[in-house]
Amino acid sequence: MKTYARLPLTLVRGKGCYVFDDNGNKYLDFVAGIAVNTLGHGHPAMVKALHEQTQQMLHCSNLYHIPQQVELATKLAALSGLDQAFFCNSGAEANEAAIKLARKFFYDADSNRRTVITATNSFHGRLLSTLTATGQDKVKVGFDPLPAGFIHVPLNDLHALTHAIDANTAAVLLEPLQGEGGVNLATAEYLQGVRKLCDEHGILLMLDEVQTGIGRTGTMFACEHASIQPDIITLAKGLGGGMPIGVMLASEKVASSFSPGTHGSTFGGNPLSCTAALTVLKTIETEALLDNVKTRSQQLQQGLTDLINRFDCLVALRGQGLLLGLLCSCEVAPIINLCRQHGLLVLPAGTHVLRMLPALNISEAEVSEALMQLEKSLNEFST
Repeated sequence: MKTYARLPLTLVRGKGCYVFDDNGNKYLDFVAGIAVNTLGHGHPAMVKALHEQTQQMLHCSNLYHIPQQVELATKLAALSGLDQAFFCNSGAEANEAAIKLARKFFYDADSNRRTVITATNSFHGRLLSTLTATGQDKVKVGFDPLPAGFIHVPLNDLHALTHAIDANTAAVLLEPLQGEGGVNLATAEYLQGVRKLCDEHGILLMLDEVQTGIGRTGTMFACEHASIQPDIITLAKGLGGGMPIGVMLASEKVASSFSPGTHGSTFGGNPLSCTAALTVLKTIETEALLDNVKTRSQQLQQGLTDLINRFDCLVALRGQGLLLGLLCSCEVAPIINLCRQHGLLVLPAGTHVLRMLPALNISEAEVSEALMQLEKSLNEFST
């Protein structure tokens, strides 16, 4: 079905931070499957781990204990400071689970709190619940009636959030850095204020780190930049490094509201996907990729800032780590097309923001190459 406006490009192979089309053309990949290919393409550790696991077991029902799932849950709990994990297959499913858990938590407490507050320009997925939670009207057209119980307020506006909280509020759901919505960063002061508000009102703070989690911003979780601890974190995308996996992490107090029969997932946390995720986490550690993200981000930001100073169509730099956006005074589609012609794959975040999401192991030379390709494209666009 035509649910994607596909570009005139057929990719058939990847190696490192490069991909190749069916005509043998080579492209530097600054899309990375939309923040999925954490280790690039064909990383030896991933190839080895998945090959070995396919010889043992691909899938096992969650009716039984799964060793890789237990190991992954333990690792994520230690990294996040949360206690329990629910595994699924995508970010939308992880956010759906978070919404359900928040409501069940207050139901168990004999409370009528059910409403979830999210931010305008947010993106939380395309399930009926998560597209309703999403703060963009364009994704909702034609899908009414939509579920009740969602309110949207502007990001970084603590006053608006304060006035939106009432006796029916169960949780606040935020992206620390909005990806799809335009690469909009929630400030540390704002996130700290939200945490304080949630504590004062006895409601839950849920952070959607589907795009920002697992090292994308230079820390394992983006909320670490604000030094806050949420009640729930959702992850997907980069956790599997290319294999489908999602997870909702929650504190023990909140997680206890899920019991047998309240939620589930046939494929969630299967041995193959968990093996991929464990390999991603191990490689981030052994190859010091969090440090690499910080160093390469500085290099990329400096280069992009130089381009902003030289090209009138570029307005501002947004983002954090290796989730960066260029705000443009024009629509970015023509620039993206020129980048592709020059061998660089980038993507939009709305109509006026060019987004860059390279693998976390991107090299200094590859960042320099990307900046040169972008400069060529901007020169051609500006003439």
